[in-house]
Amino acid sequence: MIIAHTPDADDAFMFYGLLSGKVRVNFEIEQVVEDIETLNRRAFNAEIDVTALSAHAYAFLHDKYRILSTGASVGDGYGPVVVGSRDMSVEGKKIAVPGRYTTANLLLKLAVDHFQPVEMRFDEVIPAVKSGEVDAGLLIHEGQITYPQHELIKILDLWHWWHEKTQLPLPLGINAIKRDVPEEQQRVFLAAMRESVQYALENVDEAMQYAMKYSRGADKKLVKKFALMYVNNYTYEMPEAVVKAHDELYRMAERKGFFARPPVDILFL
Repeated sequence: MIIAHTPDADDAFMFYGLLSGKVRVNFEIEQVVEDIETLNRRAFNAEIDVTALSAHAYAFLHDKYRILSTGASVGDGYGPVVVGSRDMSVEGKKIAVPGRYTTANLLLKLAVDHFQPVEMRFDEVIPAVKSGEVDAGLLIHEGQITYPQHELIKILDLWHWWHEKTQLPLPLGINAIKRDVPEEQQRVFLAAMRESVQYALENVDEAMQYAMKYSRGADKKLVKKFALMYVNNYTYEMPEAVVKAHDELYRMAERKGFFARPPVDILFL
């Protein structure tokens, strides 16, 4: 089975149990590690059996993939932020975004009517803002908490924007499985994934040693903070509030004319 995750501490942390063999499975695993927008785009060709996806990308891929109830990245008090070197209105500004199909980009499009998106890899956004190539940058992953180290300031907090609108948790990323994987095998994988998340949460320091491979030079304390922001009880088992939040995200996008609201088809054990 081909399994893909992003080169980020939270994904590595939740997959540690599976990839290390601590969680025993009766199938072979081929690991793929790519940035989230690359995985979003590869999913259009259904190349990978189980993959990390942006909740946004799922809207275009629901005919090929099914959401797993384990493995979601959910913001609760935090999420993507727009940063710049000075305070400003983001209307009409040139903003670096970490990929067209990222959920962060969808949220920005919902929150801001007019801006000039400049697509680039997530780890190129901060340098682009600092160099003046763009007016501001949309940050995901650990950039959400490291931007002050780069003397940047927060201009727009998309978690706050979302929460004021919905009073719901913020759905950002999911793990999804190909629909043509037999149902029984889908459930076997889901059970193993849940066990992997549980193992990481019960063996934080051990799993963090593996996750530090994807730290991009950040210190261990910060990486641990970031990993535990996005690997938690929401990740272990998606609650009804997060299911509702996905549907609300898609309703909002449909009202704006971005895409037709997809069915929120989630596999539960």
